[in-house]
Amino acid sequence: MGSSRRTDFQLVARVDVIRVDSVERMKAKEKTRGVGGEEEKGKEMEQAFTCSLWCARQRGVLREQWVRARYERNEFVCVEQQEPYSTGYREGFLWKRGRDNGQFLSRKFILSEREGALKYFNKHDAREPKAIMKIQTLNATFQPAKIGNPNGLQITYLKDNSTRNIFVYHEDGKEIVDWFNAIRAARFHYLQVAFPGASDADLVPKLTRNYVKEGYMEKTGPKHKEGFKKRWFTMDDRRLMYFKDPLDAYARGEVFIGSKENSYTVLPGLPPSTQGHRWPFGITIVTPDRKFLFTCETEEEQMDWIAAFQRVINRLMLPQEYAVEAHFKHKP
Repeated sequence: MGSSRRTDFQLVARVDVIRVDSVERMKAKEKTRGVGGEEEKGKEMEQAFTCSLWCARQRGVLREQWVRARYERNEFVCVEQQEPYSTGYREGFLWKRGRDNGQFLSRKFILSEREGALKYFNKHDAREPKAIMKIQTLNATFQPAKIGNPNGLQITYLKDNSTRNIFVYHEDGKEIVDWFNAIRAARFHYLQVAFPGASDADLVPKLTRNYVKEGYMEKTGPKHKEGFKKRWFTMDDRRLMYFKDPLDAYARGEVFIGSKENSYTVLPGLPPSTQGHRWPFGITIVTPDRKFLFTCETEEEQMDWIAAFQRVINRLMLPQEYAVEAHFKHKP
């Protein structure tokens, strides 16, 4: 337990320096709280600076709860305050959006590191879970605007190599952030086993990820003669997914975006013969198998998408990404 406790808050957030508050303000806060002894103050200050500020760099409820963890709950120095997300097991209720009707209903969730999964149940007394989400492919990212709730969390996992979206929230900001941190902790311990030679610094960026970019574009089909349709696009690492609605449970299609060394390219504009699009600012993604044609409503959106694609394409592919590419299923 010692080593896992030692890294508990490292999982939650890791950064080099505190930028949220000045040193002077922090020292003043310590005095008003009456922390006894200069040595004890120094230890707490040191932990506050070295414990990372990944959460503090975020926005909304995650940043708010980081501040509360720092100043109200003393989670940086009181390991017992970290119990809600550091024990390897968490059980509770979250409001989950229905896949078909769009209604948010209370659902029981269980996160178990021992079982390597996050599960949810359709009924409070159900014995069998409605879904089992393996920690191996689990991700969570806050999406207040998309979900329409300041505590909205989007959870994703792979099911038959396709991405499944689950949208949840909780009225209590601390509760939803504790769930988020519990997922990060479970991911951290999974990655420690999966990559025993990796340093903590290498693993922390892999705990959870925000999307490279999201937004609306128009797309056409593989023959490039089909009519362009407006779709919601999500760039999740190397997976470009498109949805009819941003809150759909499954993507209508997914495209793998590899590296330039593997013949992936992004180009501004469309082939000269392209017709049927309403939006004027085109993007062409060239892959080893085919070209994908998209259009954007504004030039600014076009440039933002091209920059997002370019960042991914310019990055060398990792060995495990070649396996993803080989087994990737694209839904036309």
